[in-house]
Amino acid sequence: MQILFGENELEFNVINHPLLVEKKISLSVARLDKIHPVVSGNKLFKLHYFLQEALKDKTKPVLTFGGAYSNHLAATAFACKECGLKSIGIVRGEAAPVLSHTLKQCEADGMELHFVSREMYKEKNIDISSIVQEECIVVPEGGYHPLGADGASLIMEKIRKENPTHVCTAVGTATTLAGLLNASTSDETIIGIPVLKGLNDIHERIGYLCNARNFPNLEIFNNYHFGGYAKKTSGLINFMNEFYLSYHVPTDFVYTAKMLFGVMEEIKQDFFKAGSRIICLHTGGLQGNDSLPHGTLVF
Repeated sequence: MQILFGENELEFNVINHPLLVEKKISLSVARLDKIHPVVSGNKLFKLHYFLQEALKDKTKPVLTFGGAYSNHLAATAFACKECGLKSIGIVRGEAAPVLSHTLKQCEADGMELHFVSREMYKEKNIDISSIVQEECIVVPEGGYHPLGADGASLIMEKIRKENPTHVCTAVGTATTLAGLLNASTSDETIIGIPVLKGLNDIHERIGYLCNARNFPNLEIFNNYHFGGYAKKTSGLINFMNEFYLSYHVPTDFVYTAKMLFGVMEEIKQDFFKAGSRIICLHTGGLQGNDSLPHGTLVF
């Protein structure tokens, strides 16, 4: 895995906002998006132990799931290529006449693609044995599995040197959130900001991912989903542009921008005490911005 992680230290961007000076709070963005040019953000961490398992027996392909623009599929395809592993992607929806840039890259990286109906995919009613006639290492979508959470826990090793009092992450499947909690101490508050509307089962998800442990240091900010997954407003787009112009940190509208917006709002509302040292995870996914009209963003 060293070939993917590399030797470089994790980069942190310090945010020098007047509000933070006023509130006597420090905030830095942990640039997980810069760890690797393809397997960026939290994805490499969530894949880590699945890939270790696959490397024990290279005859078993790595099989995973995602949509036509899935960062997870692209990351898995590239990581498997680098590790000399076969990869298989189960893709939501029928194959388009022209594949998305993401799926083209998956194929270029050697991933074998199989398309299933959206209805079957949504109901999780996929008979893998009818698609693939070989035993596989199965990675659930987004790495949603205890092994994925174990991998995400490695993120804490990268950021602990900053001595944070609070670590904040966007929440989709809750796998990264669970990993952070697993590796946290009682004096490190872990904050999750859901990017989906009505994500009401986070505690149940963490119970599955972390073997039903209770975490009194968990906080959830529920009000920053902007209408639901991949939904956005002009206010969020303006925030992204202003954040980049001020701090040269590009964000995506699906995950990281919502998380940062929520953290800044909660600072305004005095959730964080003076002296707090906040680390916000940039979990990658910048390719999601490609769906925006040209000129929407300044970066």
